Amino acid sequence: MSATRCDRTPAWAALHGHFEAHGRSLDLREAFARDPGRAASLTFEAPEIVVDLSKNLIDIAGLHFLLDLARDCGLEGARDAMLAGDPVNLTEGRAVLHTALRAPRGEGLFSDEVHGVLDAMLACAERVRDTAASGIRHVVNIGIGGSDLGPQMVVPALDAYAQRGLTLHFVSNVDGHDITRVLRTLRPAETLFIVASKTFTTQETMANAEAARAWFLAQGGQDVARHFVACTTNVAAAAKFGIQTTFGFWDWVGGRYSLWSAIGLPIAIAIGADHFRALLAGAHAMDRHFATAPLPHNLPVLLGLLDVWYRNFHGYASRSVAPYHQGLARLPAYLQQLEMESNGKGVDLAGEPLPYGTSPVVWGEAGTNGQHAYFQMLHQGTDVIPVEFIAVKTPAHALVDQHRKLLANCLAQSQALMLGKTRDQAQAERAPTASAALDPAVLASHRSFPGNRPSSTFVLDALTPRSLGALIALYEHRVFVAGHVWGLNPYDQWGVELGKALASGLLPRFETGDTAGLDGSTAALLTRLSA
Repeated sequence: MSATRCDRTPAWAALHGHFEAHGRSLDLREAFARDPGRAASLTFEAPEIVVDLSKNLIDIAGLHFLLDLARDCGLEGARDAMLAGDPVNLTEGRAVLHTALRAPRGEGLFSDEVHGVLDAMLACAERVRDTAASGIRHVVNIGIGGSDLGPQMVVPALDAYAQRGLTLHFVSNVDGHDITRVLRTLRPAETLFIVASKTFTTQETMANAEAARAWFLAQGGQDVARHFVACTTNVAAAAKFGIQTTFGFWDWVGGRYSLWSAIGLPIAIAIGADHFRALLAGAHAMDRHFATAPLPHNLPVLLGLLDVWYRNFHGYASRSVAPYHQGLARLPAYLQQLEMESNGKGVDLAGEPLPYGTSPVVWGEAGTNGQHAYFQMLHQGTDVIPVEFIAVKTPAHALVDQHRKLLANCLAQSQALMLGKTRDQAQAERAPTASAALDPAVLASHRSFPGNRPSSTFVLDALTPRSLGALIALYEHRVFVAGHVWGLNPYDQWGVELGKALASGLLPRFETGDTAGLDGSTAALLTRLSA
């Protein structure tokens, strides 16, 4: 696998030149006026998804320079190495093969093992879904991070496909308020607990699992083995806990890429085996697009390169995701882990400090709720924040008029970000709520918008298991593209470890009150909180 860090390539210097000459001053309003075909030439299709990139601060020449950068960095070879099962997670010496989890039977690496677990997991899901026989009405998924965020995002997204009469709950926080809130609504005989932890040692997950078991027994629950299952590779620890039904996965499956594995059991219970297979099929279709589409038409590649363009040339340190579908309300939280845990790194593969920014801060809220929360800053704040709008053409409900209002708001927000409003336009308008005592020119300053603020719009025909699978895989591959260009390892997460280790050391001090060796702040806070 041949790879060169982005800032050491000829294309990087060429991009800087293009940015200074054309990119920094690009005005979207002028760009559309000059080129009536801009929307057509900057709209791209992939399986299940169309993305309009025309409202981004990039021109065709700049896009060509970015593609040159991808080639100079050896992106295609790195992609092929990952898909072939090479140990591209260099710091842990592991392959990265979440794509194998969604390959059709007989077509992917480790196919027999993958489909063996998949078949067993889906059979278990179908047994639970037969509520007349199973007696199960509530399923509680206990996990954290990748064992929680993926299922917690997908289950409500696919609510239209969910089994009625079954309620899914998600518990992740070690804060007892989280699980207490869930348990008070349940009855042991009607509840199945899924403990999702690869090692069966994750502190938060095991604390919640033990609390769930204690509640189950205290409430008269019978047969722990029937009401608890585990997604883990530590079968012995699960058996010691009292769990007999386990589903494993492999060290080439990272937590934030694991919803396709046994970690997807709550998804399968919610939507059923056929729809879970459709979720996998949509992701596999995107995998094939990423593997085979030429770079100029490869949507994950284009999006990853656009991330580099904004982060390292425009200096934008943040990106907002605004899905205009209530089912995707948890998508921004899911993407926070996917992107920031993957690409929030400060050294390259050789361990050298990186001289440029990497992962942006990813955040957002479902539209139209976000419009009444943070869109004020997007339109008139001092920072420029690229926005990704996600629109779904066909709803899963019959409220047609409301859906049209939703889509109209989605399109209007991206239009407003681009067009803005001049002071003259603002002064010519009548603002009913404005103070009559205020100078009109001053008021116009408050009511003007700079515009020329970038956005992308993703369009799905409908939110189905297949289209959602494709959307998630698109983001996964995009993260890989940006991470590779930045020259880092997107597949480790050493930054998570230090705080966990320190917490283990602090925990016994809450009983003893011992503050010896602690810094002054931590010692004082521990004393205050443990008194």
